[in-house]
Amino acid sequence: MKVDPMGKLLFLLAWITLLQGCCMVKSFSYDYSSSIECLPEPPEPQYGGGVVRNADFSVGLHGWSAFGYGSLAEGSSPAGNRYAVATNRTRPYQSVSQKVLLQNDTHYTLSAWLQVSDGVADVRVVVKAAGDFIHAGGVAAKSGCWSMLKGGLTTVSGGRAEIYFESNATADIWVDSVSLKPFTKEEWSNHRDASASTARRKTVRLQATDSAGNPLPGAAVSLENVRNGFPLGAAMSGEILRNPSYQRWFASRFTVTTFENEMKWYSTEPAPGREDYSVPDAMLEFARSHGIAVRGHNVFWDDPNQQPRWVQGLPYPQLLAAASRRIRSVVARYAGKLIAWDVVNENLHFSFFERRFGWDASTAFYAAARMLDTGSTLMFMNEYNTLEQPGDMAALPARYVQRLKQIIGGYPQNGAGMAIGLEGHFTAPVNIPYMRAALDTLAQAGVPVWLTEVDVGGGASQAYYLEEILREAYAHPAVQGVILWAAWRPQGCYVMCLTDNDFNNLPQGDVVDRLITEWSTAPRAGTTDAEGFIQAELAHGEYKVTVTHPSLNTSVSQSVKVEMGSGSHYFIQV
Repeated sequence: MKVDPMGKLLFLLAWITLLQGCCMVKSFSYDYSSSIECLPEPPEPQYGGGVVRNADFSVGLHGWSAFGYGSLAEGSSPAGNRYAVATNRTRPYQSVSQKVLLQNDTHYTLSAWLQVSDGVADVRVVVKAAGDFIHAGGVAAKSGCWSMLKGGLTTVSGGRAEIYFESNATADIWVDSVSLKPFTKEEWSNHRDASASTARRKTVRLQATDSAGNPLPGAAVSLENVRNGFPLGAAMSGEILRNPSYQRWFASRFTVTTFENEMKWYSTEPAPGREDYSVPDAMLEFARSHGIAVRGHNVFWDDPNQQPRWVQGLPYPQLLAAASRRIRSVVARYAGKLIAWDVVNENLHFSFFERRFGWDASTAFYAAARMLDTGSTLMFMNEYNTLEQPGDMAALPARYVQRLKQIIGGYPQNGAGMAIGLEGHFTAPVNIPYMRAALDTLAQAGVPVWLTEVDVGGGASQAYYLEEILREAYAHPAVQGVILWAAWRPQGCYVMCLTDNDFNNLPQGDVVDRLITEWSTAPRAGTTDAEGFIQAELAHGEYKVTVTHPSLNTSVSQSVKVEMGSGSHYFIQV
């Protein structure tokens, strides 16, 4: 029997079309949602599970295996929800796993809903690939309800991999609604640009009117950006007080700063009762004279190694008196002059004051700071590794939010003006998907989020990753400001410098300058229409609007502030 060549060709074309229709990967927008609540039932997996098979366990354990010679069982809730249970666990890595195929040079966002059979346990997700074990995120899972883990990773090379969960606790781990969604670098960047446009820019309409409120058609309008609406700053060292070149370089770029060490307790009270604020006072005056806002860093540091030497061995009564004097001295001195306080630094990793005063020491410090500075000053927790290291279980986003809630719950008035400070001491290669996922989770706390001490460990990729980090922060709608931890000192910076000692930009400085320009609006000019309107897309910030019209003897200028949430129509009366 002969086969008709044309019929065979048509059959193949039809078959290829059918395969393309059913199997083509659909491009998804990035899902910024996350959860800090513990729910009675888990929601559906994000992105339908992405590349994970049977992500919701609707067909039992199909596609899933026991990892590490553990035991695997199927569980179900009274409502009929099905999930996997890693049981009889005696090793951290004994859990639920699935083998997947990863793509080259790709960003992955990863999420899952987890529960444990008893108490509370830290559970992390690990991706085993090419002999490496990549930590992609974690969560403090509880018994009796489901907690969301959201994380991510970036692949360098593709190939076979295995996702599994691990915990140092021996409780059973329940797993449901797992998702692993790939995004090309281009897709990731496009999502970021779209978010930045929505979060940081606005289309406005300005109308020029005469003193009677009548529109002025044909008026010449110019717009000049006076101050960028997104606070981008850098740490400042005391060297700025005696170096005019440092002063000019810094003041020409930054709108906000943090003093690197000069306001810390060991700097202002090097010996008991011998206070000296002359340096931070002078630095504050320099900042004020140049329109630079200042964050107060810090009132207390929970690291025992960062206390003034004379403080470390004080008996309880003397330590209580010294701490009381410290907070009253520094906060009262600068009350109303700062935009923020890092009230307790790094109280997720350390507990110097909690060990001496009790578990609620941080709560008491925040309450005292608010009573001493009653204005709009934000009161920050400030912590490292919450964005940087998915493997640091002490600083997980869930742990951060839990500590924040404790501080507010112990004294509800602390809730007014609380804020999240994320230090951001990164090392290359930076896990950008995890950074975004962590911000998604922290955003659910509903308080301002700042990156407070951003730097990147040295190497050929330092400038590249700095730009990636800054773009992620700028694009994320929860982030309200960024400070670079790059205070200049002639002997070298902490980790990352922006300039050399002659204040010529290094590649990192070029990145910062380029982004400052990109995130600002260049001067604009135009003419009003028949109704006196002119329309422009502007970055958030303060603008000087100047209007000239043939009926006027002179130009008229007015200040306009463009920001998220405000109206989009502005009236310029001339």
